[in-house]
Amino acid sequence: MTIKDTHEEWEIRATETPFVGNKTSVRTDEVVMPDGSVARRDYQVHPGSVAVLALDAEDRVLLIKQYRHPVRQKLWEIPAGLLDVPGENPLHAAQRELYEEAHVKAEDWRVLTDVYTTPGGCDEAVRIFLARDLSEADQERFEVEDEEADMEHARVPVDELVRGALAGELHNNCLVVGVLSLAAARGGDGLDALRPADAPWPARPFES
Repeated sequence: MTIKDTHEEWEIRATETPFVGNKTSVRTDEVVMPDGSVARRDYQVHPGSVAVLALDAEDRVLLIKQYRHPVRQKLWEIPAGLLDVPGENPLHAAQRELYEEAHVKAEDWRVLTDVYTTPGGCDEAVRIFLARDLSEADQERFEVEDEEADMEHARVPVDELVRGALAGELHNNCLVVGVLSLAAARGGDGLDALRPADAPWPARPFES
């Protein structure tokens, strides 16, 4: 038996969008269940995101810390951002986020993993990249605003982040998934066996 997620769409009898926000919206679908009954499902419609686990020559991960209002905490995270443009190449978006949030560029890019953040209530898909061979970006520093204006930066050893994730001290989805995926890849076929940066992403199709 192959353990692999598969595409499937159940019939939708009716749909409405009771809320439309700046970047996301809420949709209500009436979905036909396998027994023929109809159930209402409310979920957030999200454009998708990219995140970057940037690993330097000293085996440290580049982190940022910023306030996240829904959970009322300042979280340590890896650089990340929305796929603002429909069909945008996720690698280009990831490179932009690494520059804007950390003023860093990378020469080596791989796909670390792809995840749905909360598939029971949101259709957000995230592609997490591994970026290596880091250096300071050539352009002028990006001018940040809102929560990003208060960001802290740090470079933290991978082992320390793995410990923090398992100890319940770090909670950001992309950071936790990213560092544990990195550790798993190292313990498996190695980082050079990871998918190329332009690997297909069925959850968010893009142009090369």
